[in-house]
Amino acid sequence: MENHITQISRENLEDLRDAFNKIDIDNSGFVSDFELQELFREASFSLPGYKVRELIETFIAGDTNKDGKISFEEFVSVYQELKSKELSESFRKTITRRDGIRSFGGTSQISSEGTQHSYADEEKVAFVNWINKALAKDPDCQHLLPMNPDDGSLFASVRDGILLCKMINLSMPDTIDERVINTKKLTTFKMTENLVLALNSASAIGCTVVSIDALGLMAGKPHLVLGLFWQIIKAGLFADIEISRNEGLISLLADGEQLERLMSLSPEELLLRWVNYHLRNAGTKTINNFSEDIKDSRAYFYLMDQIAKQEELEMKRRIKIDMSGLNVRDLDKRAELMLQQAARLDCRQFVSPHDVTSGNSKLNMAFVANLYNMHPAMEKVHMHNGLQNAHLEGETKEEKTFRNWMNSLGVSPYVNYLYSDLIDGLIILQLYEKVNVPVNWKRVNMPPYPYLGANMKKLENCNYAVSLGRDVAHFSLVGIGGQNLNEGSPMHTLALLWQLMRRYTVRVLSDLGDGEKVKDEIIINWVNTTLGQKHKDTQISSFKDLRISTSLPVIDLIDVIAPGNVRWDMVNRGERGMLKPADKLENAKYAISLARKIGARVYAQPDDLVEVNPKMVLTLFASLMGHGLKKVNAKH
Repeated sequence: MENHITQISRENLEDLRDAFNKIDIDNSGFVSDFELQELFREASFSLPGYKVRELIETFIAGDTNKDGKISFEEFVSVYQELKSKELSESFRKTITRRDGIRSFGGTSQISSEGTQHSYADEEKVAFVNWINKALAKDPDCQHLLPMNPDDGSLFASVRDGILLCKMINLSMPDTIDERVINTKKLTTFKMTENLVLALNSASAIGCTVVSIDALGLMAGKPHLVLGLFWQIIKAGLFADIEISRNEGLISLLADGEQLERLMSLSPEELLLRWVNYHLRNAGTKTINNFSEDIKDSRAYFYLMDQIAKQEELEMKRRIKIDMSGLNVRDLDKRAELMLQQAARLDCRQFVSPHDVTSGNSKLNMAFVANLYNMHPAMEKVHMHNGLQNAHLEGETKEEKTFRNWMNSLGVSPYVNYLYSDLIDGLIILQLYEKVNVPVNWKRVNMPPYPYLGANMKKLENCNYAVSLGRDVAHFSLVGIGGQNLNEGSPMHTLALLWQLMRRYTVRVLSDLGDGEKVKDEIIINWVNTTLGQKHKDTQISSFKDLRISTSLPVIDLIDVIAPGNVRWDMVNRGERGMLKPADKLENAKYAISLARKIGARVYAQPDDLVEVNPKMVLTLFASLMGHGLKKVNAKH
């Protein structure tokens, strides 16, 4: 390979320098080893995580001063070597099609490791039909809809960002203040703003967008578009599949099962139980998955029959499900007859007959989730397993914010329930890596855990997580031990998560605080100084300042760091600074969407501003400060 080192053109070298400078925020001339994956992504050379870790280990082995710093020259050298390897393995662009799968990328070994992307035509068709129906009457989408499911309309539809923003609001209402969306005279700049708004808003509802950028979406890259749409659609489909939203789901408790166990199930697991609950009532066999076990359509026929009978009992409406399709031997014809019955329930969505008979688990799960959302068909529980008039609290706004933040960073597995999903310490350890605290994974116990002693292995992980926080990250963890995390203690878990989120939010600012902790005063002083430069009178004294409840300090700050974005006719100033609660909320929605539109990754919710939640207020101002400093550095 040494004889075939790829030469890098001057133009490519400038692109690499631009990518390097975007990561080297403090202009030190170096990036850290943990920023390597982000750097390669910025250089449009995506590598899987394990490849990056191998590179880092190789680099550390030859790093004489052990400072973990990588210069631009070292980065270019590694990039050249990887490019050379890619060419030597006959990497070539191909577009192939087989069995409804389209592939983009290479056929070499390296492509199978991270650069080849495939998508299934049936997913594209399903998403197009769903979007066409859901947004058919939206006046801002008339230039795009209806899309043709048989061509590439879906990939072109995201270019201006409007459709993505609308789909996010469809899945999670009021996530985006639609007054902020650019809908007229759409220049490339305004379309990019919409895409940035969509990506930051998707992140705020828990979608993983770390490998997606506005340029990729604007180019209509199929794997990026489909991946993002699936996350957004799934978030909406799964939003109500939890016991606090439908207490009738308590009926799914197995004999002798604790309620806590039922509440810890993922939406997918709850859906499977819901289907089997109805199948048992129908006196037919249950299913174990949404792939092999549903191919013959039998489960679906019986499920819909039970739904129809339950709705008749509840006096909602009378629909008779035609079960004669069960006698049809041809499975594709039987699936079509089944879907005709689904149409009578207004639920013929996501799957074609072939998607059923081929067992497409993703689309079948979406089909069942939509069926549940439209027709949960669960009786109100009055007493079950000793639970009288059970009423269950859903997650708090704070818990939801933390959960969405973690999921947006791409932690694995996906966090459905904040405490039960963190008791083995693995998610928390992944978060440490996200905030630049190195984790020695050789010390970590990975699943599957042994049947005997499983909890001890999880407890060891939690103990390690606490020691990392205390000794390396220098968090304040007085009174917090690994056992508290292992037991899912809300108070202790939230205390650690807050410090992780704070560090994540201010990591761009760490050079201002002696490399350790950025004190609140530094952020507050920057906010007031920046506001003062443009003679704004909305100064703040702390993150508890009640003036923040108007959102005016936030809106004024955005006006200073990103001039021309605020439409002042949308801002409520009130008489003598006095605002009604409804006006405060409108300002807060506008302020947060504006912050996301200009590029700040904001997880705070409008209520956090209105109620002046100091923790979330800090993250909002810190994100705006980071964005403001990046713009200043870019100019220099």
